[in-house]
Amino acid sequence: MNDQLMKTDEEIARLFKQRMDISLAEAQSARERGDQVCDGEQERESVSRALEIAGDGLGREMKTLFSTMIELSKARIRANVRGPSPLVSTITAAAQKSKPLPQRAFVACQGTDGSYAAAATALMFAAPTIVFLRDFESVFEMVEKGVCPYGVLPIENSSAGSVAQVYDLMVKHHFHIVRSQRVKVNHVLLGRRGASLAGIKEVASHPHALAQCRDFLKAMPGVKTVPAPNTATAARDLAEKGTAEQAVIASRACAGIYDLDILAENVSDNTFNYTRFICISREIEITPDADKFGIMLTLPHRPGSLSSILAKFAAAGVNLTKLESRPIPGMDFEFRFTFEFESSASGTAALALLSELSQDPEIEALQFLGAYA
Repeated sequence: MNDQLMKTDEEIARLFKQRMDISLAEAQSARERGDQVCDGEQERESVSRALEIAGDGLGREMKTLFSTMIELSKARIRANVRGPSPLVSTITAAAQKSKPLPQRAFVACQGTDGSYAAAATALMFAAPTIVFLRDFESVFEMVEKGVCPYGVLPIENSSAGSVAQVYDLMVKHHFHIVRSQRVKVNHVLLGRRGASLAGIKEVASHPHALAQCRDFLKAMPGVKTVPAPNTATAARDLAEKGTAEQAVIASRACAGIYDLDILAENVSDNTFNYTRFICISREIEITPDADKFGIMLTLPHRPGSLSSILAKFAAAGVNLTKLESRPIPGMDFEFRFTFEFESSASGTAALALLSELSQDPEIEALQFLGAYA
């Protein structure tokens, strides 16, 4: 590296540390005096002076640099002066009561016997009593009201993407994620006893399952596709009132449960086809093997609001594994963001980040989704 460039970098690093130390000391003094800890007017003046120095050629870059530096400084102040937020105190208390999921439990699922949700439930609980419900919102409601201690819902598929309806319902209901489970999806085409593949004129299944089998369905010209609330519900309805011209895309388990014939095997477009399910509870429950946090944020609708949040993750050294955005109903071009990131429930970096985010006045709303495995 060029000697002059190296010396410049060293000077920048020294001045950055000096600024962080000065701002922290000033904040601590302000708190002791009973004054405002963070001074917004002073921050804006600092950015303005930096822009004057930068001139026209580096204005945007200088604003990004100083805005990020100020955010890092404020984060350090919040962590050292204000202490942990009420949210982090709640998480810490729940982690101290950490215990595995019970082997036996009442669990709410959408659909019926043979559904992939039932398969996911069986992987999470040794001996669950499954309460099958008509739709996803009913699952949230049963858990929120305390009728069922747990509920299992699909959240994303490796081929068809996120389950948008579940993400939208997350905003409406009080819940916490306690477990995440990936299930291998192996779709087959099922028909009534004696039906033939050549005679099928209609195929029903959940819209996500139909989307996962587009290539197979394209090879059946003239066949009508019909959306159903659930793959297993479609199989049950076919067995109860279907015809030989109708078929469903569902799991292999549904063939035995509903006495249906397998007309075609492995009908998914992608053999690497997995659906991820979440298990929810009303209150925060943290199992000993929890290794991820989930949060949902509503940010100001202005340039740089998301990048400043991402900078906080980078500064904390926290690995962000998922970022999902959903439009806010009734708000033009405004979005709600879901973040998933790696950490144990006692991870100091992640807890410090959560403390910072939950006390950040720039964040319009924060919903803690859970700490889970």
